[in-house]
This record gives sequence, structure tokens and C-alpha cells, in this order.
Amino acid sequence: MAATVEELYRNYGILADEKEDLSKHKDAYQVILDGVKGGPKEKRLAAQFIPKFFSSFPELADAAINAQLDLCEDEDVSIRRQAIKELPRFASGENLPRVADILTQLLQTDDSAEFNQVNTALISIFKIDAKGTLGGLFSQILQGEDVVRERAIKFLSTKLKTMPDDTMTKEVEDYIFIETKKVLEDVTGEEFVLLMRILSGLKSMQTVSGRQQLVELVVEQAFLEQALNPSDADSVDRLLQCTRQALPLFSKNVHSTRFVTYFCESVLPNLSLLTSPVAELDIQLEVLKLLAEMSPYCGDMDKLEVNLNMLFEKLLEFMPLPPEEENGENAANEEPKLQFSYVECLLFSFHQLGKKLPDFLIDKISAEKLKDFKIRLQYFARGLQVYIRQLRVALQGKTGDALKTEENKIKVVALKITNNINVLIKDLFHNPPSYKSTVTLSWKPVQKTEAAAIGQKRQSGEDIGATAATKKLPTNLPRRDARQIYNPPSGKYSASIGNFSYEQRGGFRGGRGRGFGGRGNRSRGRIY
Repeated sequence: MAATVEELYRNYGILADEKEDLSKHKDAYQVILDGVKGGPKEKRLAAQFIPKFFSSFPELADAAINAQLDLCEDEDVSIRRQAIKELPRFASGENLPRVADILTQLLQTDDSAEFNQVNTALISIFKIDAKGTLGGLFSQILQGEDVVRERAIKFLSTKLKTMPDDTMTKEVEDYIFIETKKVLEDVTGEEFVLLMRILSGLKSMQTVSGRQQLVELVVEQAFLEQALNPSDADSVDRLLQCTRQALPLFSKNVHSTRFVTYFCESVLPNLSLLTSPVAELDIQLEVLKLLAEMSPYCGDMDKLEVNLNMLFEKLLEFMPLPPEEENGENAANEEPKLQFSYVECLLFSFHQLGKKLPDFLIDKISAEKLKDFKIRLQYFARGLQVYIRQLRVALQGKTGDALKTEENKIKVVALKITNNINVLIKDLFHNPPSYKSTVTLSWKPVQKTEAAAIGQKRQSGEDIGATAATKKLPTNLPRRDARQIYNPPSGKYSASIGNFSYEQRGGFRGGRGRGFGGRGNRSRGRIY
């Protein structure tokens, strides 16, 4: 039988006035529990009264929690919000994981105020018992409905970094790592990115050994022990996403060797066959950019000569021979296009790996092949010089807002790319070839030391390109931007340079359904 407002107030008074033994007024508390069966006014009162005396009646704990849960599911949103607001008061001892589980399920609400209330409640009990709260969250991530799983992962990815240090102890971080590994056994691409963000933010993962553990997790997800199926967009997507997640972890102490080896052995031979997971993404350029970014952190490689040769052969594909002069007036129409973006990536990667086998161009390839390579380098360098002069003239005298127009931003990056290629080609023209020069990839911010050096000397067109690019060049975070095509001024090499493409770092960040595995069906309905 539902209690009336008068009965609720009367029994509340009995409990509030008792100074010694509340447990002898079990009947009074039961009346308050019955308030959830009444009308809106009774329910609002019950939502406040039930948690106030909850701890005094352990034998009625289940009944009290269930009564509060009924209010959390009421049709009246104001009653739900009041009931959710009071839920943390039930979070003590063995009840806390259950309350955390309940609150996690309540994340599925579509009411923004109610959703914020759930978040606030979860944060408050997290500070009471982080590990117990995480138990409830991960229980729903592993077994809950898809919408609950999604929102629980997002909660962790956004809120953990705001928790105080005394809450995020080593024990708590270890628990997060262990539970996240379980979740990673079956995830979508978007979930993978969020979970890696969670792990990367942990203090315990900031050490060399911590970053190495993260790389191992990514390696498991990337399936590097399997041959790549270039026609399977999901397989290509998995590799791209895993590589992007691994990139920020690499350093001189945490090596990219397994990824670089896989790209040389399984990806480069299939470069032209790769199926892009996103229509507007230049998949070949994206792969080459990733390889270039990883190459400086490659350690000792088992098949270095074989992999360096694969990289060399792929570089030759993008560095054409000069056209035959005897074709006379038709020669200009047959000049091949110079694909600067591709060549920058391949030359940089070759230059980085070449340091590990500096006699490759001297002893590991034939004299005929070396001669062929130098002819290609020379032809490419000639076109490069023409293009660099055109870009410098176009950018000369431009500063500030003038450099911020779309066309000039593209020219700035084009100048950065061509300057990089020019430096690398000069190194390879040395006898013997040199691998000492350092360049910053065109889509990466200029390093502070390099920027400082630029600021200390007179700015030429080249300097303008280098410094201006620091503000607007995309970072290594995945982004999806439309392709921008720049057609340089007319001239001898225009036909071959004309379709220069400035590809910003495009990035597909998941959302392709179960790209990382179909997680199967989960239980439905309330399971608290």
C-alpha cells in the first residue's frame, strides 16, 4: 500500500527524532520505502528520505536500493534526477560496485541534465572507491548494451585525466590496464582509439617500459603476424589505425621496428592495390607518410638489406627517367609528372634506413642500377629547382595574413616539401652517399631548434616556407580534410609538376561498424 505525504513526514519525524537506536523503527522506514508506490509528491519525498536512513537498516538494504532504482526509472524526469542525485549515498562497502554498475547503465539516458547528473554521481563515488567504481564501469563495458558500453568508454576517456593523484594510485592504474586489455580483445576502431587514449594518459604508462607495453598492445591489435589483404578495406583500416596509435609512443628507446618491417614486407609490395577505408583519403600517400614518421625510430632489423631494397625499388617507381630528347617537339608532352609528396616520404624513409646500411648504394646494388638511380635523381632535382624558384617568387614579400590564404598556405607547404627533397637528394649525390642531413617532414611542426636557427638569419623564400608552415601544418593526429590541389605557374616543367597535391594528414578514426571484430550480442534490459 502506498504511503501518503502525511505518513511519509510523520515516519520521517520518528526516525529523525530517534537519538539512540534507529533499527527499532524498521516499520517507519518501511513506510518510507512504500512511498515509491505513491504519486509524484510521495516519490520526490521518498527519493530524499530513503538514502538518509539507508545505513541504519542493513537488513532492508536490497529493498531500499531497489526502491531507489524504481525512482531512477520513473516517467517524471525530475523524480529521476532527484533519485540519481542521491544514489552515491548508497555507495558504501559492498554496495558501491553495484551502485557504480547502476549508474553506468543510466548513462544511456538521452536527457542532457539527467546525463550530467549521472556523470556527477559517478565521479563522486569514484573519489570514494576508484577500484570499486571501475569494477561497475568495466562490467558494463564488457557485458552491457552497446549504447552503455560506448558511453562508459567515453566517460573513462574524458574523466580519468581529471581525477586527483591520490585517487589514481598505481593499484588503480594497474587495474585499468588489466581490464582494458580484456576489452581490447574485441573492439571497434573507434573504441580502440578511445581505449588507447585512456591507457596513454596513465602515469604508469609514461615510462619507457610503460610505452613499450602500449606498443605491444597495439602490435596485438594490428595482426602484424598475418599477411595484409590489400583489397580488404577493414584490414587496411585496422593497420592504419593501429599505426597511428603506435606513432606517438615511438622514441629512441621504444622502437618501431616491427611496424617498419611489416610496411616494407607486406604493404609496399601492395601499395597500388590498397583499398582505402575512406573515399577521400589518398591511401598510398597516407601509408607512405606513416612509414616516414616511423622510420627514424626503427631499431635493428633482421632483413635490413631486403627491406631497404624494397624501399629503394618503390622509390624508383616514383622517380621517373628523363624523356628521350630525340622525340623533339613531342618531348615536352611526354614529360612525366613529378609526385613530390610521395617522393618526400620515400626518400626520407630510405635516408633513415640507409643510415643503418650506408654501403647499400655502393656495394649492394649494381653499378648500372646506381647509374640509373643518379640519372633519376638528377632529372628530379632539375624539375625541383624550377619549382622551388617559382614558389619563392610567388611567396616573396608575403607576410602575416597574406600567407594565410588557402593558395599561399598550399604554396608554403609545397616549398617545405621541395626543400626537404632537395636536401635529401644532395645527401645521396655525395660520393660516397651521405646520410647526415636532418629535415622535418612537411606535415610536421618545425622543431624548436630549427625554428630558432631560422629566426637568427635573414628570411629567404625558403625560410618563409619553413616558418609559416609551423602554424598551419597539420600535426600527426589523424584528421580528415579535403584534398587541395595547387597548379604552379607555367614553365618548362609545368607539365610534369602541374598536379602537385598537398595532402593534409587525413585520418579515418573508426566508425566503420565492427571493423575490429563483431562483439556478439549482449544481455538486454535492467540487470542490476
